[in-house]
Amino acid sequence: MQTDSENTPNTGTSVASASSANIYDFTVARLDGTPTTLAEYRGKVILIVNVASKCGFTPQYKGLEEVYNKYHALGFEVLGFPCNQFGAQEPGTAEEIGAFCEQNFGVHFPLFAKIDVNGDHAAPLFQYLKSVAPGLLGSEGIKWNFTKFLINKEGVVVDRYAPQTKPEALTADIEKLLAR
Repeated sequence: MQTDSENTPNTGTSVASASSANIYDFTVARLDGTPTTLAEYRGKVILIVNVASKCGFTPQYKGLEEVYNKYHALGFEVLGFPCNQFGAQEPGTAEEIGAFCEQNFGVHFPLFAKIDVNGDHAAPLFQYLKSVAPGLLGSEGIKWNFTKFLINKEGVVVDRYAPQTKPEALTADIEKLLAR
């Protein structure tokens, strides 16, 4: 597994305990506002990312789309959750976000409704992700846009990656999970 400033150390085991919930227990809203459960992605390897259109890391959309295209047919998904909590770098409407991602980066992976990832109004999914995969020194807070969470086929979080970790750097970890 990757190691960087926001990763949990690789202990060879899942960061979630055997008795904890998994991501399939959560309902989220698609970019158009339609509710869906993450159970729709059961049995797939998933990369969940908080994204933004006006961030220094925004070019990672290209890498996310490339990784998505490379592994999608093998059972891999990228799920993007726009967030405006960091420097107001995602100010657009759902329509503007979708158009920006498609026109500038050819994004075809699923995007969801804009959410908060920190604070009192943090989305329950991100509250869960942060609790089972804390960052550096056990910090649960998301530090910036493009923090990534890798989930196995059972819906369990196996790793957390810092914003500066490029999507293409995750291919070995994705391949390991797809092979299981």
